[in-house]
Amino acid sequence: MAACYAPGAHFRDPAFGDLSGEEAGAMWRMLTSRATDLDVELAEHDADGDRGSARWIATYTFTSTGRPVRNDVRASFRFGDGRIVEHEDRFSFWTWSRQALGPIGTALGWSPVLRATVRRRARADLERFMAGE
Repeated sequence: MAACYAPGAHFRDPAFGDLSGEEAGAMWRMLTSRATDLDVELAEHDADGDRGSARWIATYTFTSTGRPVRNDVRASFRFGDGRIVEHEDRFSFWTWSRQALGPIGTALGWSPVLRATVRRRARADLERFMAGE
């Protein structure tokens, strides 16, 4: 996935927020390097010359809590020169947080405060990964 992004590409999802440039590829490298049981199913896909979409389902254990997650993701892409220049993943943050975080996610998954906390932690993890820690 990391190799599919153009330099300066933009990525957005509910967990990481906005990423650009090297961050998007680094995010995929980080997530896949930590995964011990990641399974990704490509359920639907479509593309034309400069746009694409996909539905993919990721099943994995969330490393921070050890809880199982099944995340149903809708992705949209814009391409340029054969590479991804914009990528947005959409999924229910509340459904994801309920699975990944358990009771806290169930109670507060709707909350902007929990979403901001998850983004801060995800970004901090990504920064440490990119720094080689």
